[in-house]
Amino acid sequence: MRVTILGSGTCVPRLDRGASSVLVRVGDESLVFDTGPGTIRRLLEAGCAPERVSAFFYTHHHPDHTADLAPILFSAKYGRSPRAPFLAAGGQGFRGFYERLLVAYGHWIELTEGVMEIRELSVEGPDRVEGSGWRVESLPVAHGPESVAYRVTDEGGRTLAISGDTDMCEGIVSIARNADVFLCEASLPDGLKIEGHLTPSLAGKIASEAGVKHLVLTHIYPEADAVDLVGQCRKTWSGPLTVARDLMEL
Repeated sequence: MRVTILGSGTCVPRLDRGASSVLVRVGDESLVFDTGPGTIRRLLEAGCAPERVSAFFYTHHHPDHTADLAPILFSAKYGRSPRAPFLAAGGQGFRGFYERLLVAYGHWIELTEGVMEIRELSVEGPDRVEGSGWRVESLPVAHGPESVAYRVTDEGGRTLAISGDTDMCEGIVSIARNADVFLCEASLPDGLKIEGHLTPSLAGKIASEAGVKHLVLTHIYPEADAVDLVGQCRKTWSGPLTVARDLMEL
C-alpha cells in the first residue's frame, strides 16, 4: 500500500497546503479519499491521472472535500479515451448530493450508464466496500450527518485509517484501532478548538486509545501551523508522529 497526501490543508486557500485529498495505491488499483479543490492537479503531480482511479470515497459533502468531483466527472465524460467503470461512495445522502450537482451542471457531468457506480454507506453503523486486493470499511463520525471515517486494508493485512473531519467520538477510535497508519485531522491548536474538529492533543489521545502504530496529522489550518503542532500532540502521544505535507508519500 502506497499513500500520497494530495491535500493536507482546509478550506483556507494556500499555496503550500491544498484542500483535503488522499491517494491510496493498492496493487494495481488507485483509490482517492475526498477531492477538495486542486485534487486533479495534485493527482497528476503524483503520477496518477484521474481516469486511472478505481474508486472515490467521500468523508462528507463540504466543498473543501468534494469540489473537484464535478471536474472529475466532466473530464471522465469528455476525455480522449473511454472511462473504465469506477465507484463513487459516501455516507447516506451522497446520491442526493450527486443529483444536486446534476441540477447545476446538467448533462455535462452525466456519464453513460454503467460507468459510475454510486454507493451510499451507512451512517448508523459499520459498512464496507471490497475491491481487487483491498477492503474499505467505514464508520460514522461526529461532524455532519453524512460524515464517515475510513479504514483501508490490503491483501497483506496492512491498514490505513482516515479520519476525515470529526470531533472526539467512539467511531473514530474504533476505525483507527491498531491501524498501521492513522491519518487524523488536527485542524486547530489546542486553545482554539471548535465543535466538529480535533486539535493536535486530541488526535494524539485518539491514537493512544486506538493503539495505532504511526500517527499523521493533517487538515491543518494556518493557526495550527503557527504553533508547535508536534509539541501539543506529544502531550498525549509518544509514538511515531508525522505532520503531513502535500505530495508526501508513506
